[in-house]
Amino acid sequence: MKITVTEIEAQSHAALLAHGAGEMQASEVAKAVARAEALGNVICGLYYLDSYCTQLASGRVNGTVTPQVTRPRPSAVLADAKFGFAQPAFTAALPEAVAAALENGVATLAVAHAHTCTSLGFFTEQIAAAGLIGIGFTNASPVVAPPGGNKRVIGTNPIAMTVPGEDTPALHFDFSTSAVALGKITMAKAAGERIPLGWAVDEDGKPTTDPEAALKGALVSAGGYKGWGFGLMAELLAAGMTGSVNSLDVAGLKLADGKPHDLGQFYILMDPGTYHADFGNRFARIAEAVAAQEGARIPGADRHVMTEVDVPDALWALVQKLAA
Repeated sequence: MKITVTEIEAQSHAALLAHGAGEMQASEVAKAVARAEALGNVICGLYYLDSYCTQLASGRVNGTVTPQVTRPRPSAVLADAKFGFAQPAFTAALPEAVAAALENGVATLAVAHAHTCTSLGFFTEQIAAAGLIGIGFTNASPVVAPPGGNKRVIGTNPIAMTVPGEDTPALHFDFSTSAVALGKITMAKAAGERIPLGWAVDEDGKPTTDPEAALKGALVSAGGYKGWGFGLMAELLAAGMTGSVNSLDVAGLKLADGKPHDLGQFYILMDPGTYHADFGNRFARIAEAVAAQEGARIPGADRHVMTEVDVPDALWALVQKLAA
């Protein structure tokens, strides 16, 4: 059925409140859910709401904690989520991080001890809305094996980057360093479909097209060793720089109870005018060359923000039940 994004945010907000989140915390997470749905990112939208509510009720995520924001160095900002949601921790720290970037030309923002942030690009586009280039990294529960291996070591470990434009971002991408998001494999299994070769390996490390075998085995990195390197970069920045846990030490993100996720997110904020005034011209040079080629595009250039989206009947019924 067709549901407005406004109603998705309202029902998500009500569901989170009903399961123990505070007003501010519920508001920030509901915004992220609605934004994901508006951009067609169904895996990071309502698909996660049931998990949020279940883990609020079980205590796996603290829905009322107030994040603590500090500035250990002039260009470094730390937001301790205290085992709560990532969204309110980021919101609390963003003004300080933007100020640090404008003062120093570049700044970093570490969000520590947080619940999964779900859509990393949701945060980098907020950095870009402040006129800064935003790059983000995070990790997750282990699902990716090293090239040639069969045991899970790191998460899908996404990287996101958003470059500010006049009215909308000039460039925006948000992708897993794994060949595919884990959610696509679980959705394929639920639909009784095969998966493309090159997404995953089975328990013996052999490539598979069976989603069930893939879920028992491991995902592989996008681009082999190249994607593996980017995944490790995200791992070390998200865990090492924030003091949060390694992917190896995170149980399944959707498990009903257990230890908090305790994940980290690491952001780099850069003022594009720090060194010279030609950043816009340099980007325009590339954008024009891409636009001249039929069928080619700059990542994020044709993003369509919807005000109404298709939601499966069963999923919307669950959302309404959670909100009640």
